[in-house]
Amino acid sequence: MEWVDPPKLPSLNLPNAPNLPIPILEVPRADVPAYKPLVVPPNTLRPPPGIEGINSDPGPESTNKEPKAVSQSPITAPEAQIIQVPFTDIEVPMPTTTIMTTAATTAFISVGATLAATSLFKYLVMIMKPIIKQAWNKMTKKAGSSNLSSSSGQPDS
Repeated sequence: MEWVDPPKLPSLNLPNAPNLPIPILEVPRADVPAYKPLVVPPNTLRPPPGIEGINSDPGPESTNKEPKAVSQSPITAPEAQIIQVPFTDIEVPMPTTTIMTTAATTAFISVGATLAATSLFKYLVMIMKPIIKQAWNKMTKKAGSSNLSSSSGQPDS
């Protein structure tokens, strides 16, 4: 069968869009809030010995007979070794060799025990899974057969 005329589908003629001028938009601007941070040092702040502060004139605080805070280095254990960081003036305390050996040994043993326990657990799961599955199937079959016999339609006496 040949088409003489193609089928005519309903259509809707829409008018052309009106020509509007391109809007001119200004670049948005925002006033970003800003402030000058206020730094308040603690009352006990003193310059290190041998260094004069900006205000070297004695103020009303110097008339009080308070003991001055003495700058101390951080407290380190007597057995700690002090190591100089290369190319800097920083000194870092490091524990003794016996403490480091104890920490490394403890870490090694704990990681080894964790890995061994994980592999043992996976092996036991692999072995026990079929056994537990068989036992479960037997129990469900037995429970299912007892349910069928009790619900077979015989009246209870």
